[in-house]
Amino acid sequence: MIPDDTSNLKLPPTAAFYTAFICLLFGANAVAIKISVVGVGPFTTAAIRFTVATFALWLWARATQQKISFQKGQWIPLSILSVVFTVQLSLFHLGISKTYASRGTLLSNFQPFFLLFLAHYFIPGDQITARKFFGILLGFLGVVLVFLESKGISSGFRIGDLMVLSAAFLWALNGVYTKRIVSGFDPFQLVFFPMVFSVPFFFLEAWLWDLAMFTRIDARIIGSLFYQSIICAAFGFVAWTHLLKRYGAVALHSFIFLMPMAGVLLGGILLNEPITLKILLALVLVVAGIIIVQLGKEVPAPLIDPGGNI
Repeated sequence: MIPDDTSNLKLPPTAAFYTAFICLLFGANAVAIKISVVGVGPFTTAAIRFTVATFALWLWARATQQKISFQKGQWIPLSILSVVFTVQLSLFHLGISKTYASRGTLLSNFQPFFLLFLAHYFIPGDQITARKFFGILLGFLGVVLVFLESKGISSGFRIGDLMVLSAAFLWALNGVYTKRIVSGFDPFQLVFFPMVFSVPFFFLEAWLWDLAMFTRIDARIIGSLFYQSIICAAFGFVAWTHLLKRYGAVALHSFIFLMPMAGVLLGGILLNEPITLKILLALVLVVAGIIIVQLGKEVPAPLIDPGGNI
């Protein structure tokens, strides 16, 4: 969503550390969601998260004079983007509430592989090479291992896994659609307006389908909501946009493999989730697939937030 600047493909040590840190923050987002849904409904969590994030981004836009208004012909593509965004995040939050954060993180990081597959058919000149296919195959095998895991996994977990995987597909679909329309928009519009659009629908979903919007509020849950909204959705957008403008997408994409690693390890440490041999093997396969896909000099699809709007 930001024009690529590939003139500087190597990050200086400070920028590399900063980029790695941001990717780790995004990778931990599923863990934060899992903490919050202990006392807050999954749709209520999404509603609070994006209400706070929208307000924070609006303040940042005013302070930096970002373009918020849009022209008459832009509302249709923005509406399409916003609808997919809302369904995507609804599936993700509900799915994470039904499965382990570690499994959800692994499955959501199948998005780059979905993106490559869709781009092959819908983005001219963005073809799947033999190397990319091998990377996709490794990622697919990782997902298969996640679904083969049986220790402590009920049918409810399977449903949650499928929801997260569906959300990853919609995230990739949004990425391809964004790449096709990005030239006619300011990048901030493509992030801000889907958030604004989604908030009332998240509140409606919370009222209709959350068994209880709130069952418990404590410092841990409040901290997790703050993390999701301010750290990931607001600060993450600003920080990643700054890095993209300065260094380009090629350099930053080499750090994306840190996200599934952070989610799996933090799920085990903070939530005491079982990190089995199959999950560790799945992590290795997904990370290896991402690294192989990102090798080479090709410029990947522009990206605002590597955690997706997930």
